[in-house]
Amino acid sequence: MKFIDNGGGFDPTINLAIEEYALTHLDIDETYLLFYINEPSIIIGKNQNTFEEINLKYVHDHHIHVVRRLSGGGAVYHDKGNLSFSFITKNDGDSFRNFRRFTEPVIQALRALGVPAELTGRNDIQVGDKKISGNAQFTTRGRMFSHGTLMFDVNLDEVARALTVKADKIESKGIKSVRSRVANIRDYLDRDMTIDEFRTTLLHHIFGGDQVPEYRLTPDDWTRIREISEARYRNWDWNFGRSPEFNVQRSKRFPIGSIDIRLNVKNGIIEGCKIYGDFFGMGEIEDVERRFVGRRYTVDEMGEAIRGVDLKYYFGDITPEEFLDLVI
Repeated sequence: MKFIDNGGGFDPTINLAIEEYALTHLDIDETYLLFYINEPSIIIGKNQNTFEEINLKYVHDHHIHVVRRLSGGGAVYHDKGNLSFSFITKNDGDSFRNFRRFTEPVIQALRALGVPAELTGRNDIQVGDKKISGNAQFTTRGRMFSHGTLMFDVNLDEVARALTVKADKIESKGIKSVRSRVANIRDYLDRDMTIDEFRTTLLHHIFGGDQVPEYRLTPDDWTRIREISEARYRNWDWNFGRSPEFNVQRSKRFPIGSIDIRLNVKNGIIEGCKIYGDFFGMGEIEDVERRFVGRRYTVDEMGEAIRGVDLKYYFGDITPEEFLDLVI
């Protein structure tokens, strides 16, 4: 097994691209271990409805990356207090869905640091009833990776805020994340350390000493990695557009009356819009509805849809900010 150094970058679109590149381009007969730390991000499972998993307004306002990964499973929050690991290897026919094979070296390293970790259920590492790691897998063309989070010192308040959807009602065909009680590994260590010290300690434990065989990414490797990042992980259609078809209903009562907006969204694009309510408007509400059709369901696109619109003419005394908060 060889270790891949990601160069210390925190960009989730690059880190996931390194993982994919190692899976599809490096020596098929070799096993690799990759560690990476991401800046604040929500990493979405391959089969999930992105819009159902995130608090879209909060994520936008706080500049949190939203990136869909290749593996299935639930949405997870990353920040610089989370260490991710990935074992990239052959799929020998017995390893896929065998999470114990890949989590056991990590669990043994955690126990050596005083953390009484154990694999529970299908794919979680826990201490007692607290989850400290979630794991997922992906396989293609005889290769696979098994990757997971290690919540070392994550901002747990941000986990709840970023992953809580504020919509009044969302009917979805997507797969919902399972929310678990979580904890930070740092609280259980027998001695305090930084996340960098934690990373080094794990690395040496997994490799059985200070000598860590390494695969060094070449300039050509980095070129291909950046291409993968642009084509997939920085691609809105991949991160959002793959979301299953769903219907959104948002309603709120304002001093001017209630507004009820219905959106038919498919692949992240609004295909239909209807607005109802008991407000008193002068204009034909169809004028507003038509402005949303064909647009991506994002904060920026929704803001563009109502730019220049005299909302008082259609609804009464309501600000663009109030209306946008309702739509999102």
